[in-house]
Amino acid sequence: MGPLSPTRTMRLWGPRSLGVALGVFMTIGFALQLWGGPFQRRLPGLQLRQPWVPSPGPAVPSCPPRQRLVFLKTHKSGSSSVLSLLHRYGDQRGLRFALPARYQFGYPRLFQASWVKGYHPQGGDTQPPFHILCHHMRFNLKEVLQVMPSDSFFFSIVRDPAALARSAFSYYKSTSSAFRKAPSLAAFLANPRAFYRPGARGDHYARNLLWFDFGLPFPPEMRTKRGYPHPLRDPNPPELHVLPSGTGSRAHTLDPNTLFHPAPFAADGHSQLSHSAALDLGSSSFIQWSLAWLDSVFDLVLVAEYFDESLVLLADALCWGLDDVVGFMHNAQAGSEQGRSAVSNGGLTAEDRQLTAQARVWNNLDWALYVHFNSSLWARIKQYGQSRLESAVAELRARREALAKHCLLGGEALDPKYITDHRFRPFQFGSGKVLGYALRSGLSLQDQEECERLATPELQYKDKLDAKQFPPKVSLPLKTSKLLSP
Repeated sequence: MGPLSPTRTMRLWGPRSLGVALGVFMTIGFALQLWGGPFQRRLPGLQLRQPWVPSPGPAVPSCPPRQRLVFLKTHKSGSSSVLSLLHRYGDQRGLRFALPARYQFGYPRLFQASWVKGYHPQGGDTQPPFHILCHHMRFNLKEVLQVMPSDSFFFSIVRDPAALARSAFSYYKSTSSAFRKAPSLAAFLANPRAFYRPGARGDHYARNLLWFDFGLPFPPEMRTKRGYPHPLRDPNPPELHVLPSGTGSRAHTLDPNTLFHPAPFAADGHSQLSHSAALDLGSSSFIQWSLAWLDSVFDLVLVAEYFDESLVLLADALCWGLDDVVGFMHNAQAGSEQGRSAVSNGGLTAEDRQLTAQARVWNNLDWALYVHFNSSLWARIKQYGQSRLESAVAELRARREALAKHCLLGGEALDPKYITDHRFRPFQFGSGKVLGYALRSGLSLQDQEECERLATPELQYKDKLDAKQFPPKVSLPLKTSKLLSP
């Protein structure tokens, strides 16, 4: 599996020109920098059954591990597996999470700092800092920077919209009115406007879900009452500012005070976006500008189809060791193909190829996102070194396999009917079964704790972190001595 090459995909745009970009429109919240470097270290933990070659890298860490993190958890993109890594990493080190009151930050509304449990805007220096913000939200940079330090490491994950559509249709069948009315995904994509009603409850799941999660504004024709998802729910969208972006990490620090209203964009620059065959987006300054903004905000965007390669790059950028990013897949549906490349059409039936093409056209903004970040991922891989990456990925997979054999009953994910311990039984939603894990018996106390961290689903782990950060208040016993004395 290789990167999306120009010969296999459409070209999104010509040479970047932020001069043109700043003449475009938009209204969202804005951006700047962070950095990281290679750092490999072995953390104490499980004694795995099979040995592996030590990680390449210096014996002495060349940089401190990054521990101020903002992860935009996108839907149906493998983000629950990344969340599991962050939960475990922060829990082991006593880091403080910015947690929602329930399990999401007011989604699908734009994120608000006031939704973070324990956040006090006037807290001053007495308020303990947050280290990790990682639960579901619709991204709103201005409000995120009220909660997290401006030098936090921002990252997210994307997935081929064709694969995402298959997963979302199954998972959100009962939630999205568009999906609920369609007899099948093929029927929906053959004529989506027969089912899709922008602004209808849950219909943001049915088109350009990644674009929506990133908090990006939609083109003018999609922002009308007939075309913009939830047109009345975000009356005060954040403003957007773009700084020059390079091919690597952000070169500036995110500054919440450098926000402004850009000049109105040209009225004739977006006709392609509403066209039914809008895969040729090269001349769309709107999309070009949006992606340039994302580049200026996010230090790294992972790609679900190259999940392990992405994790190696994440560990490198955060100065973490491979042990820190070894984990199990979470929230995967039975029969899903998450983690396999959906970019190549090789091996697909003619019907599958047609469905893939239709899904990418219908989700044209998400396809632009995906192509862009797939390209940037492989640019980073080239910089990292292909042979070095292949070695690290092989090591990562060997460690994961060893952990699965050591920790898990059957050594793999199970149908939820076989998971009797409620602590490890994943929340079931949608028409497909969400797989989970059961632990082997006979583990040592230390291994039991480590394996529990690896196997705990996101909702239960969030509750665990919540109880740890906000322990329930213990009621004082009633003073009954006087009442009982004669």
